[in-house]
Amino acid sequence: MSEYRIGEGMEVTLHFTLKLEDGTVVDSTRDKQPATFQVGDGNLPPGFEAPLTGLTDGETGSYTISPEHAFGQHNPQNIQSLPRDSFEGTDELEEGLVMSFADPAGGELPGVIAEIGDKRVEVDFNHPLAGRTLTFDVEVIEVRPATTH
Repeated sequence: MSEYRIGEGMEVTLHFTLKLEDGTVVDSTRDKQPATFQVGDGNLPPGFEAPLTGLTDGETGSYTISPEHAFGQHNPQNIQSLPRDSFEGTDELEEGLVMSFADPAGGELPGVIAEIGDKRVEVDFNHPLAGRTLTFDVEVIEVRPATTH
């Protein structure tokens, strides 16, 4: 039994399952390695970290995370219309396809092909889980002070 509890400066190893409102599993570590992260390192959105504060080894919880605390509301401004020509050489262009685009800073931004027209392609850059209320089931395996290298 650990005396450490989840909070600032802690490293946490846990199993989680993320589900949609209807119970569909979106992501889970149950069938693979547990996830390890440091509190506040940005690996988990703050809305997922907050409910875990104070938990310790062996404790479990199930939390409902609203869109504002998960991946944000669906924003219509995040849907861009791009010229069909800019997809030349893309063989399998279809609605629902996730593609990677370069963002202004030179990083990669995933976008979902929302609609394909003759001249334009609508691309939705919202997070696929934007606007969704999620259930976050957690089993804490270990809490320990984060080691700084």
